Amino acid sequence: MMKKFNYKNFKRRLINNLLGFHFFRDPYKKLKIIAVTGTNGKTTTATLLYKIATELGYKTALISTVENIIGSRDNIIPHSAKGPGTTPDLTYLNKLLKAAVKYGCEYVFMEATSIASDQDRFAGINFAGGIFTNLTHDHLDYHKTFENYFGAKKRFFQKLGKHAFALTNADDEYGLKMLEGIHAHSFSYGFNQNFDKVLFHGEIKKSSFDGLDLSFNKIDLSTKLLGKFNAYNLLAVWSACSLLGFDMDRVNKIIENIEPPRGRFQHFTSKSGVLSIVDYAHTPDALEKILTAIKEVAEVGLPQKGRIISVFGCGGDRDPLKRPVMGLVGANLSDIAIFTSDNPRSEDPDKILHQMTEKLSPEEIKKVKTIPDRREAIIEAVKLAQKGDVILVAGKGHEDYQEINGVKNHFDDMEELKKLYLE
Repeated sequence: MMKKFNYKNFKRRLINNLLGFHFFRDPYKKLKIIAVTGTNGKTTTATLLYKIATELGYKTALISTVENIIGSRDNIIPHSAKGPGTTPDLTYLNKLLKAAVKYGCEYVFMEATSIASDQDRFAGINFAGGIFTNLTHDHLDYHKTFENYFGAKKRFFQKLGKHAFALTNADDEYGLKMLEGIHAHSFSYGFNQNFDKVLFHGEIKKSSFDGLDLSFNKIDLSTKLLGKFNAYNLLAVWSACSLLGFDMDRVNKIIENIEPPRGRFQHFTSKSGVLSIVDYAHTPDALEKILTAIKEVAEVGLPQKGRIISVFGCGGDRDPLKRPVMGLVGANLSDIAIFTSDNPRSEDPDKILHQMTEKLSPEEIKKVKTIPDRREAIIEAVKLAQKGDVILVAGKGHEDYQEINGVKNHFDDMEELKKLYLE
């Protein structure tokens, strides 16, 4: 059953938000704020939009899981002390928007989570546009049911004004449902739909470890970004740029050289011929997409067929229902899957690992190693890897810490991999 709308709570939050924005002199009125929502792809989509707008000469701000940037990269504002959080709380969000106005920004690209939508953190913000990427299993520890999760995303689009645009992924099961009964101008993008179904249509012409060759609305372009999931992110970005009236010839040239956000499919090849990848994939869908992309690209992009060795875990004090699903995905799509700790927080790592193996068959179990210590798990992956193999370390991406029993200890997946290969 969908979560019952609590009018009293909404009214209270709306009043608090309006008071907050009044206190900060209504900063949002001077900005074109575009929010990206969905289970996966929010950070990449928002960050790429920030990079393109900046390259085009616009003063732009980014509010994301990885970093908050006001204008240039010389002006990075740390996340709230209350926690990194994808979408800041009311007070901190206002602080960031006020800083964007002071800097003279015209655009703000930000991530918008379902939890923030459910808690009405956006009440009072006049968004210029909203982008939906996809909807898969996540945050059910908070929303309890998938219907509630969908409802929280849907409410964000229902609150967009009639002058805003709503851009959605038509290939996703829930994409077109996001556009039903909203006031904003509706648009969609996709690879599987016909031109008469979507305004923005994409085609993947080639996928390799050198990048992607794409066609968007029959316009050819190339990018260094890898994998089908990034093709979707780029099509969303390209579509949004078109709706914002950007110079698309220049946008196409920028896309050719653009780099992914930190911790999103970052990779390097060792002297021994092992490809190592670090990615933030921390949901079953994201893990499936990146492992599928590695398989697809490896078949044509590597000189010899190697094995995929994955290293990943599940966060403590978070949705336990996705743990056995993550385990199934990793075991099925990897040649060797090493289950390890993510951020165990206050939970017992061994308990989390046990839950990840609950649905595995005896054959699948044979492909799995369980190593609670994340550093030891990465060391084991490097020991096992041979020329032509691919190591994927997933789940933490850009994070440079591991939270255990309330203490954040420095830990960086890419740093660990490079240290092992340089020794």
